[in-house]
Amino acid sequence: MIGLLRGTLIYKAPPGLMVDVQGVGYELEAPMSTFYQLPNIGTDVLLYTHLVIREDAHALFGFAEEAERGLFRQLIKVNGVGPKLALTILSGQSVSEFHQSIAHGDTQSLVRLPGVGKKTAERLVIELQDKLNASSTTMSVPVQGVVQTSQSNAQQEAVSALCALGYKPADAVKMVQALDSHDKSCEELIRLALKGVVCARK
Repeated sequence: MIGLLRGTLIYKAPPGLMVDVQGVGYELEAPMSTFYQLPNIGTDVLLYTHLVIREDAHALFGFAEEAERGLFRQLIKVNGVGPKLALTILSGQSVSEFHQSIAHGDTQSLVRLPGVGKKTAERLVIELQDKLNASSTTMSVPVQGVVQTSQSNAQQEAVSALCALGYKPADAVKMVQALDSHDKSCEELIRLALKGVVCARK
C-alpha cells in the first residue's frame, strides 16, 4: 500500500495531479480541499495517499491532510459511495463541516452536493454517525505552500474540474461565467463557484 508521497509537483489540473518522486511520476486524483493547498509547479509537496485497486485499473488518491484521507476511507465504505463521489463530498465540505452534518443528521446540507441524493444522504448519516462520533480527532499536517497560478485558461480548467466533480457541463459553464475571473486562478474560481452553490441553496 502506498501511504505517502513526497516529491516535486510537476502537474496539476483538478482533479488530477502528478508528483515526481525520484524520477517516477505518480498520477493522483485529489479533492479541491487539497488543491487549495498545493504549492506552485516545481515545488516539493507531501501528500497522504490511498490506493484503490479495481479489476480494470489502479487509482491513487492524494490528500493534503491525514484527516481528509481518513474521511475518504470512511466514505468509500458506505454502500453506493465510490471514490469519485467521495472526492465530490470532500470538495464541497471540509472535514469538520461534514462531521457536523453527520452529527446533526443534516441531510439537507449533503443533498446540495452533486451526486448526493436524499437516499444517499440518509445512508451517510445512518452508516457514519456512530463511526465518526466514536473516532478520535486525527492530527492534520497540511501541505506547505499557497496556490499561486496565472494560467490563461483558468476558466476552462475550472469548468472541466466542476464537471469532474459531477456538475453538468452547462451548469459548470454558468457557475464559472457568473464569477469575476480577473486575475483568479483555476482553484480560486472553483472555490468561489462551490461557495456560490452552497449560498444559493440555503
